[in-house]
Amino acid sequence: MPLLRLRITGSEDHVRAIGNLLTSIDGVEHVEEVADLMPHMDDVDSSSAGLRSDNAGGEVHEIEIDAPNPSTAEKVREAVEALAFDLDVLVEFEVEEER
Repeated sequence: MPLLRLRITGSEDHVRAIGNLLTSIDGVEHVEEVADLMPHMDDVDSSSAGLRSDNAGGEVHEIEIDAPNPSTAEKVREAVEALAFDLDVLVEFEVEEER
């Protein structure tokens, strides 16, 4: 069973819209926003150290989706990509095969 993880950079409203889309897709068994354990800070050695941080892109959120098969996982990917394009939101996908 495929387990998809999405990393979304956007507002709470954008994450809610994507979550609503995910729950409306036939076959999706589980959608959950998970805690992001990685701190998103500039390292003092970072090339962006000292630059203004206006956070215009929004917060980073992670969502896990359980799909029953690769076909449904592909439907999820296509639907999220289309909505992210419409919302002008950055979405990164990570796919794992379930244990």
